[in-house]
Amino acid sequence: MSERTIGVAVAIPEPYGSELQAHRESFGDTLASSIPTHITLLPPTPVPASDFDRIQEHLRKVADAQHPFEIHLRGTGTFHPVSPVVFVSIALGISDCERVEEGVRSGPLSRELQFPYHPHVTVAHDLPKGVLERAFEALAHYDARFPVWGFSLYEHGGDGVWRPRCEFAFGRPVPTADDT
Repeated sequence: MSERTIGVAVAIPEPYGSELQAHRESFGDTLASSIPTHITLLPPTPVPASDFDRIQEHLRKVADAQHPFEIHLRGTGTFHPVSPVVFVSIALGISDCERVEEGVRSGPLSRELQFPYHPHVTVAHDLPKGVLERAFEALAHYDARFPVWGFSLYEHGGDGVWRPRCEFAFGRPVPTADDT
């Protein structure tokens, strides 16, 4: 049986996606050019190729039940010493990401995580401590806001590059004050 390795993520829109990817490359992160800038909703997950249609249908249903929201990226954080990662922090939109992640990581994509879910944008990974510290400082004052319209299904290619395969737009309107 053949497998595909997939991931689900919120793509960081332009100009922020390219800007953060350029920072990641400048720190010497060799994965920077093979991983589009994103907020993970489902980490790399091997799935049977025969389940791909069922997975897409699951993701369509999850997206249809969600509404757009805003992300505010501000400052940096790190998972060090547990994991050698520096990231741009999410100041607004954490609970929205958690809600969508919970829906994505259910049904045919139900799986245990190695670490508790913590939405973020990686800018340096598995680099020497001094480089991680430089990345942390360089983006300490980073600030960007953008709307999130949906999420994407990515597939890990044989060449090691993650590519978007499908996009799933949220189906519900943005809640208003009248809805509460």
